[in-house]
Amino acid sequence: MTVGRAGLAADLRALGLPIGATVLVHASLRRIGPVAGGPAAVLAALGDVLGPAGTVVVPTQTAGNSNTSPAFRAATAGLTAAEAAEVEARIPPFDPDRSPAEGMGALAEHVRRQPGAVRSRHPQTSFAALGPAAAALTAVHDLECHLGERSPQAALYAADALVLLLGVDYAKCTAFHLAEYRLRPPPASRPYRCYVRDEAGRRVRRDFLALDLDDSDFPRIGAALDRRPEVRRGPVGAGTGRLVRVRAAVDFAGRWMSGHRTRGRFRVCHCRYCGPAGVSPSDGSGV
Repeated sequence: MTVGRAGLAADLRALGLPIGATVLVHASLRRIGPVAGGPAAVLAALGDVLGPAGTVVVPTQTAGNSNTSPAFRAATAGLTAAEAAEVEARIPPFDPDRSPAEGMGALAEHVRRQPGAVRSRHPQTSFAALGPAAAALTAVHDLECHLGERSPQAALYAADALVLLLGVDYAKCTAFHLAEYRLRPPPASRPYRCYVRDEAGRRVRRDFLALDLDDSDFPRIGAALDRRPEVRRGPVGAGTGRLVRVRAAVDFAGRWMSGHRTRGRFRVCHCRYCGPAGVSPSDGSGV
């Protein structure tokens, strides 16, 4: 059955989305729909529930902007060094006003394109926001800090924002990455390379060191978090919605990682969150 704006708004209210909230949304329209009106209807439903004081934030990442990403490695697998260099030379420079989001879903791209939307300036892990808190949330996003303390992810934590998962699972929950930055000791750093358009319109290469982020255990973290009372679950359209505060998600993920990650690998665990399940080694995700 097709779901529309009014039905989505009713489901979001029943899920517990409050008026005036700041909410980070990860969504799959395919899994909550079909949606009459597409991403515009979803954004309108969010606006109906949040009201004019609410702010919607979406990930607008561009991992293809890098020669250190899995996407680039896949595209150049089996090529000679010269051929790979030609592929790299065709990587378009990141422009926060024009570069489309990659693999973030139709809602994220729709929000990015809205009049009044503001986007952070990281060439790989940007966020776009729409609403009264948009500018403040996206103002700081250092090149060396994909999703850490100098990024919109930390601003969302400080603002006591919510995470809303619409038809997607915790593998897509970018908030968990903030917990990685807060681990002691933190993960190792590695080199990254990406391309940006500078103020003169030139394509410029940027090389930098940043944490080697790893999302391979996010489904396990999510499965444990999902059993906690902090998470609200319910139907949204034809799919499932989950709502949790960013602080609760990050703090829980940090405790889980501290107990399960060891030198980039995971321990077998029998804790009250996970049960008697073995955990396989991490192979890293990268950007």
